[in-house]
Amino acid sequence: MPFIDSKITVPVTPEKRESIKSKMGQAISLLGKTETYLMVGFEDNYDLYLGGNKLEKGAFVSVSLYGNASSSAYDQMTGEICNILSEELGIPGSNVYVTYQGIKDWGWNGGNF
Repeated sequence: MPFIDSKITVPVTPEKRESIKSKMGQAISLLGKTETYLMVGFEDNYDLYLGGNKLEKGAFVSVSLYGNASSSAYDQMTGEICNILSEELGIPGSNVYVTYQGIKDWGWNGGNF
């Protein structure tokens, strides 16, 4: 039950959304999950500031995960997220923040896991 929510400073075309979504679907396996229940959200043209300066190209990515993964898995996932955003949108890794939240209780389809 992972959810990857991205706030991105640049516009993201429907084609880029589809490509990024697919690549995130592959990358989620680094956290021991599959794309089957992965939800991905985008908020583009978002204002982000780092060190007091507005970022022309930057992103804040929040990954919520039912359960937890290891620190090394999170490290690998951060690298992959940065690679995807760099390849697809030209956003440098130095302008990408990624957070992880392990969720104990997760609801879906009228019930909780």
